[in-house]
Amino acid sequence: MRRETRDRSSSYEVTLTRAQVGIVPHDRIRDVTARHPHLARVYWLMTNIDAAIHREWTASVGRRTALAGMAHLFCELLLRLEVIGCTSGNSYDFPLTQAELGECLGLTPVHVNRTLQELRRMGLIQLEERRVTILDLDGLQDVAAFDPQYLYLEKRSR
Repeated sequence: MRRETRDRSSSYEVTLTRAQVGIVPHDRIRDVTARHPHLARVYWLMTNIDAAIHREWTASVGRRTALAGMAHLFCELLLRLEVIGCTSGNSYDFPLTQAELGECLGLTPVHVNRTLQELRRMGLIQLEERRVTILDLDGLQDVAAFDPQYLYLEKRSR
């Protein structure tokens, strides 16, 4: 999806896949959360999860090796897509090109290619026809030092 700038002289990428965006004025959010405290708690939880994901991405770009950062991304996407029913076992659609993956991870396309080859050589992933299959989840999590706690996905009984 492309979004035009005001002067229409240039455009920039907003999403990698089709998406709908809703704009909600702040006063409406304040009203709804005041009337429905549970929604306020959910909104706050989602804000905290977004911040935790941002911290993990910052760590991937600044502190993790290319191999660990890419492994971490594949692990995170598996769990997040699983929650919304967009996985089939340990497999999910992965529409990014190597160039786009490099932009996400702060890597050159050449480094992305080498890193993908290494993950394949280690028997951890398969990437074919824009679909990732994680062949060894425990091994991939070990390479990534992946701890899913920051996603707050544990199931709680009421």
